[in-house]
Amino acid sequence: MKRTIDSIAALPQVAQDLLETFADERFFAFFGKMGVGKTTLIKEICHQLGVEDNVCSPTFAIINSYSTATGEPVYHFDFYRLKDLDEAYDIGYEEYFYSGNWVFTEWTEKVEELLPNHYVRVEIEENNTIRILTANVIND
Repeated sequence: MKRTIDSIAALPQVAQDLLETFADERFFAFFGKMGVGKTTLIKEICHQLGVEDNVCSPTFAIINSYSTATGEPVYHFDFYRLKDLDEAYDIGYEEYFYSGNWVFTEWTEKVEELLPNHYVRVEIEENNTIRILTANVIND
């Protein structure tokens, strides 16, 4: 899947497209530079899943937990401040990553070697005033 995002108004459609294209998937790993819109897109995806909690980047907590409209858990990770992989082990990342529940990760490059063998890789690149989103299922 490849999409061009030229405004914030396009995010609801992009989020819907991601959820429909990857309807059977629950693990989405986001990659992109700071400020490219990873958290903003995850907020919109959560909104479409019916999350009523305040969705925000868990930069300091590393993980935030939400619930969908149907009560399904949603785990939102931000690994930006992770000092080393031991911290991921300390928070018990395996319980979340392999839970079968919704998982969205930011700054995934810091824990890439810990990712499950099967996930959706979402890359967002900036090109002047537009964003280019590419998403593919990784199945190693």
